[in-house]
Amino acid sequence: MSNDIVEAFHKIGLRSSRDALVALITHATKSRLGATEVFEQLVALELRERDARNLVRRTRAATLGPVPALDTFDWNHPRAIDRDLYDLLLSLEFVNRGDNALFRGQSGVGKTMLAQNLGLHALQQGKTVLFSTLAAVLADLLKQESIPAVERRLKRYTLPDLLIMDELGYLPCDSRSADLLYNIVSRRHERKSTVISTNLAFKQWSSVFPNAACVGALVDRFAQRCHTMDIDADSWRQKIANEPQSTSPKKSPKKPRN
Repeated sequence: MSNDIVEAFHKIGLRSSRDALVALITHATKSRLGATEVFEQLVALELRERDARNLVRRTRAATLGPVPALDTFDWNHPRAIDRDLYDLLLSLEFVNRGDNALFRGQSGVGKTMLAQNLGLHALQQGKTVLFSTLAAVLADLLKQESIPAVERRLKRYTLPDLLIMDELGYLPCDSRSADLLYNIVSRRHERKSTVISTNLAFKQWSSVFPNAACVGALVDRFAQRCHTMDIDADSWRQKIANEPQSTSPKKSPKKPRN
């Protein structure tokens, strides 16, 4: 009888596993639950299953990659870092308002790690997220062979609630790349939140896009409603590399990324 009911549930679109449904039916039978209680528990089970599947789907689409645990970030390493601002970003109010965020500091101070954890937290709170290096975003758009193809592909970067573009300033870009980045930022402006990590001050962005006329407008739009988190620190990777090696086993040190 349970198998027949489970098959019927699946035919009408329920996504909960066979084992979970059989367990619910068995519990309802033994406990002699009323119809209302059975339906309430069935709905709760199905919602949990759909939420779990939705999270898996959004996590796959976010392309965050391996995310180091936030509690391994050494907040005492930087000479200056605004931890209160990061906690405020984790509240995701800036995402709800369509504000932007900037993680700025030299290579190896933890910008990528903090940005990834912000993206992971947003996923867990039901947001859609996309993480990528800026170079990969631009390469993806530049390989499109027609204007309609570019327009279709731009939706990948304009639709997520939170777009995180890592490593602005590490590679020079041409004017067409600047135009594409401007298109992304301007279409998301005051609607969707964009996070960028960089080692450059805003006034230096023109060095990444030499001779691009849109850089001023790009900076204006991105910076208008932007929460800037400056990290003043020496490279953590360099610090670890310079430490004397010990032959005795010890706990792995905390290590920020980028």
